[in-house]
Amino acid sequence: MTSLSTRPEQASPSARLDAARYSHQHTRILAGSGLGWALDAMDVGLISFIIAALAAEWSLDGSTTGWIASVGFIGMAVGASLGGLLADRLGRRQVFAITLLVYGVATGASALVGGVGLLLVLRFFVGLGLGSELPVASTYVSEFAPARIRGRLVVILEAFWAVGWTASAVIGYFVVPLENGWRWAFAIGAIPAVYALVVRWGLPESARWLESRGRIAEADAIVRRFEGSAGPAAVPAPAARAKADAPRASVLDLFRGGLAPRTIALWVVWAFVNFSYYGAFIWIPSILVAQGFDLVRSFGYTLVITLAQLPGYAVAAWLIEVWGRRATLSVFLVGSAVSAMLFGTAGEVWQILTFGCLLSFFNLGAWGALYAVSPELYPTSVRATGAGAAAAIGRIASIVAPLFTPWALELGGAGLVFTVFAICFAIAAASAWGLRDLKGRSLDAA
Repeated sequence: MTSLSTRPEQASPSARLDAARYSHQHTRILAGSGLGWALDAMDVGLISFIIAALAAEWSLDGSTTGWIASVGFIGMAVGASLGGLLADRLGRRQVFAITLLVYGVATGASALVGGVGLLLVLRFFVGLGLGSELPVASTYVSEFAPARIRGRLVVILEAFWAVGWTASAVIGYFVVPLENGWRWAFAIGAIPAVYALVVRWGLPESARWLESRGRIAEADAIVRRFEGSAGPAAVPAPAARAKADAPRASVLDLFRGGLAPRTIALWVVWAFVNFSYYGAFIWIPSILVAQGFDLVRSFGYTLVITLAQLPGYAVAAWLIEVWGRRATLSVFLVGSAVSAMLFGTAGEVWQILTFGCLLSFFNLGAWGALYAVSPELYPTSVRATGAGAAAAIGRIASIVAPLFTPWALELGGAGLVFTVFAICFAIAAASAWGLRDLKGRSLDAA
């Protein structure tokens, strides 16, 4: 008869991580990764305010400002694919630190530009680093999280995005309207270059990744630190010692061994959510300016709308371990669709703020669920590759979105723009049901 549990020292590092009690070591991983995530969001959010300021200062048309946003997403599409592949080959922590350094330096250098050409080049490198970092961070946190609260912790990680975007809105409101304020905003965005050093030497490598490479002793030492701070937990079901996986991961592996249906469903969700989110939120300050509000008032309204992201994440973090991943993701996407339709009809200030806050609440809650489910769909050997490939598909959609929005605004106004976004959210909500749900289950069940 098979025992229902085994002593921790007899179990694999992965099984022990799944069964572990939450400890201050988990908080350290979450906070360290989350701060990097927040700095990423601050950079992406800042460009929405900087575009509005540059359009006035440099007399730029909608096409040019659209390219300033889109070229960053081109870099993100490339970076998301490369980052995931490299993280599966070199390790999570190493790639996490390198990507922070790349985009932090490129953002700081953007403060010194004198024209659009050089700014476009630097924005590509900013996107390259940013796109590489995001799927790596979510994979990293999910691989350390106990199985029973893994989804919740990844949503909390994603909630740091709201913290960073709020910081960008504060900087946008108080700094960007000043003389040369956009330059100071870019300079503030260089902070991740310093934080990269903290990440490189302050956080451990993923024990699951080390285990998948056959480096069991190193993985065991890291897991012991987690067990030492909270005490070992009983491990359900005996676990065999891990063997090293194939040393190289490929995007083609995401379509083998029964992974194809979930990969396709995941890519559809990522594509439509990215298109709608970046098409809307990158342009909200500029849309408000176009509706007759001055720069300071439009930035102030955007700050209020941004604050609604935080309760959206909080509710999603709770529901994801109650309803599960698919149901939470789908419901929040339906809420995003309805909110987008309402925001497209908003004319009064109270409507802009109310419907904008609802869009922010539901859309960012959906993002939290999406980042939680993405790494769970794949085995350790291709987990970062799978999350990175999905993010890359999403970034392709986000390249198109900032170019679509100004064109559609001229064609049919905000009503047309947000109707399209609502349809995209609805398609994503339906596609979410093609994903597997590992609520409370081991990552090894992927």
